[in-house]
Amino acid sequence: MSDLSQAFWHLAEVLEGLGVEYAVMGGIAVRVYGIPRPTYDIDFTAAVPRDRLPELFRLVEKLGYTEPEVSAQGWVDQVAGMPVVKLRLDLAEHGVDVDIFLAESAFQRSLLARRRRERIGDSSVWIVAPEDLILLKLLAYRPRDLADIADVLFTQGQLDEPYMRRWAAQIGVLDRLEQLLEEGGR
Repeated sequence: MSDLSQAFWHLAEVLEGLGVEYAVMGGIAVRVYGIPRPTYDIDFTAAVPRDRLPELFRLVEKLGYTEPEVSAQGWVDQVAGMPVVKLRLDLAEHGVDVDIFLAESAFQRSLLARRRRERIGDSSVWIVAPEDLILLKLLAYRPRDLADIADVLFTQGQLDEPYMRRWAAQIGVLDRLEQLLEEGGR
């Protein structure tokens, strides 16, 4: 098992053990819904209340993960307007970075309500729906994200465009979505 796979399954088990809803996003979700590509980090959205973060940190520390000291003291970062805590698993040759986005917005709650149980290898895990993956990639909007969106649009075929447009308008990326759908001939 690769270091990334080991870290991925550890964290999915911890989140399930805590009884919190979660969904995998980022490059691992792209592997499920698009054209598989290398990824070197792990991204989750999880409904972990902030007062349960110390419990999460204690559990992952037992598995060898670390979190920034400021996070252990209650500080939560923001990425694309979403709260996130960062973890790291340092290994002999390299480390695995993990971002756990805290599901505190209406969009993230919707994302969790629409998540799908998908098989990866011999097990299954909760993954964001392809429409939500596209919306998350539109928020990040890096060149890699645009390529991922194109792959997901190509691979998935028919998607729930009214859903994507509604949330894209609410999270401020409707112009980006419309441009990509137009370029893709949709």
